[in-house]
Formats: sequence, structure tokens, C-alpha cells
Amino acid sequence: MPIEIDAQADAWIAHRLAAGGSPEYYASAWAIDTYDFLYEDPETLWLLILAVHRKDQSPRVQALLAAGMVEDLLGMYGDNFIDRIEAEARTDSSFARLLGGVWQGQMSDQLWARLQAVWDRRGWDGIPE
Repeated sequence: MPIEIDAQADAWIAHRLAAGGSPEYYASAWAIDTYDFLYEDPETLWLLILAVHRKDQSPRVQALLAAGMVEDLLGMYGDNFIDRIEAEARTDSSFARLLGGVWQGQMSDQLWARLQAVWDRRGWDGIPE
């Protein structure tokens, strides 16, 4: 994984966990700006998603990752990434659990059904673990 992705993942996590207004919050704010990746380089966004997921599987980080970068990637490029997402979910149960926090948003019904076939909703929206 490129060092830049690794550093951005660390900073993204730090920002999401930092107290609002703290020095760490401001120092890491740059890392949450992922719109350029979304619109210009979805492959890098995918790598960032994987990096964040592997580094921190706390409920807060996973919820923000699912409702943010993962939903955005699937909403815009789902057809290009669903095979990789399915493969990752089948080999990593914690990734399948991450997908349980994704909402349909802009995904087609067909893509949504494929996502639902591999996700694990336990622990989301009051579903028992």
C-alpha cells in the first residue's frame, strides 16, 4: 500500500476520533477530504477504504466509513467495484460487518441485492450481535 494512503488512513481515523476543536482534530482535517478521489480516482478511494478498515474496526470508525466512503464509492462506481467488495466480504468477516452499515443511496436495486447477499447486519440498527 502506498505510504500516502497509509498516512491518509491514519489521519482520517485520528480526525474521526479526535475531540472537536482539539489540535489533533484540526491537524488531521485534511484527511477527510476524499472528494477528489471519489470523482477523479476511485481506485485510490478503494485503497483508502481498505486501509482505514484494516487499521481501525471500532464501531465509530466503521459507521463513518460505511456511511461515507463506502456508500459514495458504491453509489457512483458500484458496478466497477462490487466484485471486489463481494470477494473482500467473503474472505474478511469484519468487512462483511462493515457493509452492514451501508444504505442503498444511489445504488441500483440489482447492486443493492448483491451487497445485501454478502453483508453482515449484526450490531447495526439494534440487530443483536
